[in-house]
This record gives sequence, C-alpha cells and structure tokens, in this order.
Amino acid sequence: MTPVEAGSISDFAAVLETRDGRFFCKGAVEANPMGWMHRNEARINPYLPAQMPRLQWQVEADGWLLLGFEYVEGRHPDLSPGSPDLPAVAATLGAMAVALTPCPISKVQAATVRWADWVTPEAVDGQTLVHTDVTPHNFLLHAGGMTVVDWSMPCRGAAWIDTALMVVRLIRAGHSPDQAEAWASQIPVWSTGRREAVDAFAAGVAALSRDRH
Repeated sequence: MTPVEAGSISDFAAVLETRDGRFFCKGAVEANPMGWMHRNEARINPYLPAQMPRLQWQVEADGWLLLGFEYVEGRHPDLSPGSPDLPAVAATLGAMAVALTPCPISKVQAATVRWADWVTPEAVDGQTLVHTDVTPHNFLLHAGGMTVVDWSMPCRGAAWIDTALMVVRLIRAGHSPDQAEAWASQIPVWSTGRREAVDAFAAGVAALSRDRH
C-alpha cells in the first residue's frame, strides 16, 4: 500500500526494505503540520554530528513529502532508576552539547522565542543547537553507542536545555527530583546553567504542560 492509496492517512513512518538496503522513511501530506517538521528536519540534517542518521533522499510528489534516512538498528533506553542504560544517555547528551556549540546553522528558532510565553528569555538564551524532544523513543542504543533521531523540533538555546528536559523524563520514569538532578550533575553542561535559570525553565515547562492538558 502506498501513502496515497491509504486515503485517510496524512502522515506515516516505516522501515523500507530495498535493493540498496534498509531505510527509515517518514512522510506527510503538505497540509499536515508534520510536513513542516519534516522539511525542517531535512534542512538541519547536514549540520548534525556524523553519528546521527544521514538523510539519503527527499521526494516531493502528489502532495506528499517523503524523507529517507539511514536505518539504525537499536533499542530505546530504559530510564528507570538503576537502569544500566543511564550512563550512555548522559554521555550522549554531553557529547551532543559539545558538538553542537556553537549552533552550526543560522536559521533555526531561538529558545527565547520557543518558550517566550512561559520562560524569561535570559533563562534559556544560548548558542547551542538543542534537540528539545528527548523522549526515550528518539534515542537508539546499539553496539556502536547511542544515536539520537527525529531532529524535527530543534532550537538554539542554552547548552543544558536537553539535559533539563531529560531530568523531567527521569522523574516520570520513577526517579525522585533529587535523584534526577544528581544524575544530571555528571553531564558537564549541566553546571553551566544558573540555578535560577534552570528553576525558571522547569517552572515554565510545567506550566506549558498544564496548558496543553
């Protein structure tokens, strides 16, 4: 079945088996907001660290935008307390922050704009390209390390933002706030955030979450 034949489908993601190997493909119709996100991800992909999946092809036809990425075989990390996956998550966040500072692309949304209604600009201002969607489903653990996928919503901001967002994920996974922050302290960029800035960001993210629910 092709996306056009599916009729009611306006976006999709799938692993494609081809003569040239496996690819991870995602697509959306032009009217779907996901279309903008896919286009944004395609534009940013060349600027990402080498270990991130590279965009192999981009097709626009019949009102659809399709992206094909290198396929990465892996599993999502376990974020629960005591998980052996947590050191790899910390190392990945630290390496990302270093590799993407300064922000390698000029035209990307600023964190000061992204969270303008919830966080004072000076709290999140910075020159790092941050992922912002650090759900464990966007991390793939494999024999070669860890790969971060789905760079459709990045912004330019403080280097500690992704770590702060992961702290929230850890709390949701069962860590106490103190445990989650203790884990974050092993990531060098975490110490670059002023306590009042991190607290303001946490309060803003909580307010945003409440507004959306």
